[in-house]
Amino acid sequence: MAEVSTLLFLSGMLLCGLLLHKVSKCGAGVDKKPNFIIILADDIGWGDLDANQPEGKTNNTPYLNLMAQQGLRLTDFHSPASTCSPSRAALLTGRYGLRNGVTHNFAVDSVAGLPLSEVTLPLLLQRAGYYTAMIGKWHLGHHGPYSPTNRGFDYYLGVPYSNDMGCTDIPGYDLPECLPCDSSGPLIRLKRSAHGGCYTNVGLPLMENSSIVEQPLDLWTLTEQYKSAALRIIHNASKRGQPYLVYMALAHMHVPLAPPLSPDASTSARAPNNGAYAASLSEMDSLVGAVKMASDDTDKDNTLIWFTGDNGPWEQKCQLAGSVGPFTGKWQTSKGGGSAKRTTWEGGHRVPTVAYWPGKIPANTTSSALLSGMDIFPTLLSLAGVTAPSDRRYDGIDATNTLLHGEQMGHEFLFHPNSGAAGKFGDLQAVRTGKHKAFYITGAAEACGGATGMEQLHDPPLIFDLERDEGEETPVEVETPEYQAVAERIARRREELLWDIAADKSVSTADYITDKSAAPCCDPTEPVCRCRTLG
Repeated sequence: MAEVSTLLFLSGMLLCGLLLHKVSKCGAGVDKKPNFIIILADDIGWGDLDANQPEGKTNNTPYLNLMAQQGLRLTDFHSPASTCSPSRAALLTGRYGLRNGVTHNFAVDSVAGLPLSEVTLPLLLQRAGYYTAMIGKWHLGHHGPYSPTNRGFDYYLGVPYSNDMGCTDIPGYDLPECLPCDSSGPLIRLKRSAHGGCYTNVGLPLMENSSIVEQPLDLWTLTEQYKSAALRIIHNASKRGQPYLVYMALAHMHVPLAPPLSPDASTSARAPNNGAYAASLSEMDSLVGAVKMASDDTDKDNTLIWFTGDNGPWEQKCQLAGSVGPFTGKWQTSKGGGSAKRTTWEGGHRVPTVAYWPGKIPANTTSSALLSGMDIFPTLLSLAGVTAPSDRRYDGIDATNTLLHGEQMGHEFLFHPNSGAAGKFGDLQAVRTGKHKAFYITGAAEACGGATGMEQLHDPPLIFDLERDEGEETPVEVETPEYQAVAERIARRREELLWDIAADKSVSTADYITDKSAAPCCDPTEPVCRCRTLG
């Protein structure tokens, strides 16, 4: 009888071994779910990553360079929109803004945010047993049920929107220059300085979970607070043996910039200068390096780090803006205005992207697959063995084979939504397929110096060959067979997609109503809502 029991036990153990790839109750034999760290840099240019332009290397991103050498550099990766809120919404839902409802930015006093009907990546991973944390800029609604901890995150530390949507006592670098918080009189919310720029009468809040812990926050110590939180989360989750998602949305490259200064630097030394952007880029890179080191020290072979950007540089900020690299949008800039953030030119949405996973992603590799930030949603769910809800349609694709197996296939068609430079917010009027890109509407954002370009409709569309003309300077001639073939394919696919969205019953609509009482305010009785509850 004892021999029979022994045989049954050994048979059970053998069965467990054969089923390692499946989730089972075999104890130590269960495969570990991978950890995920998403790092989203604000307003960063494709050319800001040294590895993208080795000939002009400035050594501002040594840790990202190392990550690229040890991982995969994605050279044709695009933000889902070229401005803040829509890009983030698409990343977390895997859907175009015309489906998820977020087509432009939310305000300081927005009463809502990402529609509650939308299902987010952290929520699905949380339900699958992940510890989910977010650090940094949220910008998808801060009021009530729209806050991060109500959208799938177990923990949140960060700023609910952009750095320039509130004042600080010691302003960072901006153009025009931000003024310090005006604490001389009664609270007058949402008043901008006379020359534009930052708000002067509501402090920029730092939130932990659903509470304001500091208002106005100290921009100059924010990086250290973010780093401390990230390292704590990674180490604690590792000790528990719990898989985790850490989503870090870093606003280091979004004005006002607050790079490290020497301890004896005076307030007057903080006026804009040409070194502020490079110093901010370097500080962000150091933070990435610290997070990578913590991941390597705890669960190196089981953690995917995915670094990318939310949109391209904010050109009107001049020396405080990043580099688009070769993607200069010359057709547009020759007619006036900028061709980066808020536009559908390559500089507005082609962003530096690196994926790192030792032992899984081959080291020192490059992919030119056409991919988008929307693809993070289905890819991470696939790697975690989680199925997305079937009651809605998705626009992102699973890029697992690109990351792990070197497959060069990406989107057959990728649409770029209008993001403020021209046309209606969210409309899909720029399209990529292969090496070609078509524009049904063009327009420029404000350039350094204030120049803008006129909105212009194109029927037939402008089509560029990015393989020959990455600067988007000279359109393909309409009369050529090349143009006719591409235009027909793009027009057919665009019409199909628009019909599909029109028939999609899962389409959400964001509420963009504002109310001054919705602005985050720690103490309404104090000028600029001032308070501090940090230890």
